[in-house]
Amino acid sequence: MSAPPMTMPAPASAARAEPGHRLPPAELLGEYAVWLAGRGRGNRCFATAAAAFLRRWPDVQSFAVEPLGAMLAADQHTRPFITFLLLHDLLRPGFDYLAERKFAALVDLAGRTRLNDDLQGFIQAAAELGFSAHVRSRAAERVMARLLIQTGRRLHEVTVSDLQELEAAFRARAERRGSDWGNDRGFLHAAWTVLFHLGVVSLTPPNRRRHDHTDHAHHLGGVPAWLARRLQDYLTALTGTHAPSTRDGIAIRLAHFGRHLAAIDSGLSSLADLDRQRHIETYLAAVATARAMRGGQLISAGEQRNRIITLGRFLTDITEWGWPDAPPRRLIFSRDIPKLPRALPRYLPVDADRRIAQALHQSPNRMFADALLLARATGLRVGELCALELDCIHEIPSTGAWLKVPLGKLATERMVPLDDDTVALIDRIAQTRSPGHPLPHPKTRQPTEFLLTHLGKRISTAALREELARAAETAGLPKATPHQLRHTWATALINSGCSLQALMVMLGHTSAAMSLRYARLFDHTVRADYERALAQAKTQPGTSPDADGPTMLPITDVTSSADGWKDTPLIKSRLAGGYCLRTAAQGSCTYANICEHCPNFRTDAAFLPVLAAQRTDTAALLADAEARGWGEEAARHRRLLERLDQRMAQTEAS
Repeated sequence: MSAPPMTMPAPASAARAEPGHRLPPAELLGEYAVWLAGRGRGNRCFATAAAAFLRRWPDVQSFAVEPLGAMLAADQHTRPFITFLLLHDLLRPGFDYLAERKFAALVDLAGRTRLNDDLQGFIQAAAELGFSAHVRSRAAERVMARLLIQTGRRLHEVTVSDLQELEAAFRARAERRGSDWGNDRGFLHAAWTVLFHLGVVSLTPPNRRRHDHTDHAHHLGGVPAWLARRLQDYLTALTGTHAPSTRDGIAIRLAHFGRHLAAIDSGLSSLADLDRQRHIETYLAAVATARAMRGGQLISAGEQRNRIITLGRFLTDITEWGWPDAPPRRLIFSRDIPKLPRALPRYLPVDADRRIAQALHQSPNRMFADALLLARATGLRVGELCALELDCIHEIPSTGAWLKVPLGKLATERMVPLDDDTVALIDRIAQTRSPGHPLPHPKTRQPTEFLLTHLGKRISTAALREELARAAETAGLPKATPHQLRHTWATALINSGCSLQALMVMLGHTSAAMSLRYARLFDHTVRADYERALAQAKTQPGTSPDADGPTMLPITDVTSSADGWKDTPLIKSRLAGGYCLRTAAQGSCTYANICEHCPNFRTDAAFLPVLAAQRTDTAALLADAEARGWGEEAARHRRLLERLDQRMAQTEAS
């Protein structure tokens, strides 16, 4: 699979005038009149305003020296003349003016100028990358036309510095207006992306959400200054062994401890003075009741565990490294770490799995939906999915097709077998992905052709989660996560008899304990034992569930021979109208003989024969329970005997 190359617009040979080029005023005004007439416009007011402009600025480029406010103050009759000068390379007013100035249909106005070929080539390239018509036209008008006007260069001559200057102008405009520059940022990012894939610039557009991972001061707000410096030193020491995102997480969790110290002991000035009872135990209690900043709910057991482990690792590290202010003794112990609940994998039930797959097949967002279907078919983590490369399929003679999964969460690569349907799915993704130049790998920065590219950049994990949430909503199901697709894939394999060793390899687990979670989910040995025991129970008296609910099996009469109910290894209860028989595993029924012990129970002489028969049976049940060593069951029968004797005595005395 290979990406089709993007087409670079061929440079045109049209000459251009230098800014401020002097033309006779009459000739310049005549050309302006022709230009206006071509647009179906022009009257005396426009001609008068243009002549006045030339009288004030005979060298039209001197207009750019004026203050920005004065330049923007030009009236509605003068602005068309300024636009004419811009489009014909007679004026370059600066990016600040171009960022502030509004133009009506600037791309259309450039139709008969040297800008036209470059703008149309840019729009075509943006279409090949998959940008919408709105984004293509706005990026061409708002970004590219202004770049070409101000620089006086062709599309293939634009530089990163030009893009950065225009970006600074957009930022300054937003600051002057006290508004956000989100729209301009989006159009600039789109234009930069197109120029990168055309090979015009060598750098990808910057991601404004990233920050300097070597400076963690923004995470340490509210932490005492002396401790913030030590935490920064510690995080710097981890640079060689921990990923930037991991260091960010450590900084955030240690900052919680720092703010706790500031709240309970503002006079503390050294880690060496930390006290277990005053500082650590109070922090452990605070962690147990901590709430999330967003939503206000209690933090999860996993986050509680991470905060305490991170603090313990920090104190242990600085002690082992010999820092002079390290605590003199150990302060965090293993028993301080909360235990995690051993939850089973949250797989999608068969019906939900089918409905979500159907919603994904019908989704109009083919790239995102196909990516999720690929995750369901291979069990990839969402990060591994986004990192797949274009040549990820490997055909091995006699063993079929395999998917090469890149380095992911556990820093390991692996191979996953593919069937024909999944290979066809990957081929379809390769046909719908964005073409263009290889993108820098986020870890190695080496140029890499990724499989999942859209609008000239890698698909993000957030975009995939949003698409899956839409599919779940369409299917009428609660919100699902990409990791549930992985659990569902693994569950389907284990149900089909896949060995634990094979599952471990395909999931990329480094320990068998990780894969054993799926073995606990549906244990075939447990199922076989259950079915064998159930079959045996159905051959004996008692209750057994069937498709229509509980069914009472035949019960042998109390007066039957030795092979009757008294010889069965069951828990037995004598009721007023019959007998209750339960297996020992079920335990005694909570409601057995509850009526006889109820204060509201009343009887009279007419029921004495029934009570006497019940007492005889209960005595027999007591002897049976004692013989079998069922202490609790014997005690129950003994209490019933006492209650029956009491009721019969009261009835006879009345």
